[in-house]
Amino acid sequence: MDGRRRNPYELTDESPVYVISVAAQLSGLHPQTLRQYDRLGLVSPDRTAGRGRRYSARDIQLLRTVQQLSQDEGINLAGIKRIIELEHQVAALQSRVAELSAAVEGAAVAMRQREAQVHASYRRDLVPYQEVQQASALVVWRPRRGEGGQ
Repeated sequence: MDGRRRNPYELTDESPVYVISVAAQLSGLHPQTLRQYDRLGLVSPDRTAGRGRRYSARDIQLLRTVQQLSQDEGINLAGIKRIIELEHQVAALQSRVAELSAAVEGAAVAMRQREAQVHASYRRDLVPYQEVQQASALVVWRPRRGEGGQ
């Protein structure tokens, strides 16, 4: 998705709809843990005008991932933050590679079309070049007297 919604009421994975108590229930974490993760920058929910947190489905999935990395893998919160940053960077780079690949493909198509136009514009009365065989005969030219300015 390009970030613009057709319908302002359409819910997506990024739609901030869950208050902290519901997000805590859905993620299996304590609300205080969610606040700590927010302070550390691990999971940053959207804020309402009154500064209340609103979590999206994607935020809740990220909360579960943070908890899994912390408890099952034994990674500390600083390491998890770095992992999340690197995953975001990889996603951005993959997106950029896709954009550049599309641009290169578009340029290649345009080049092939232009090449076809050039070939179509060739004159058909031209004779193809064929390499001339070298003869072994030696021709000597001698000007007649009176020719050549003498």
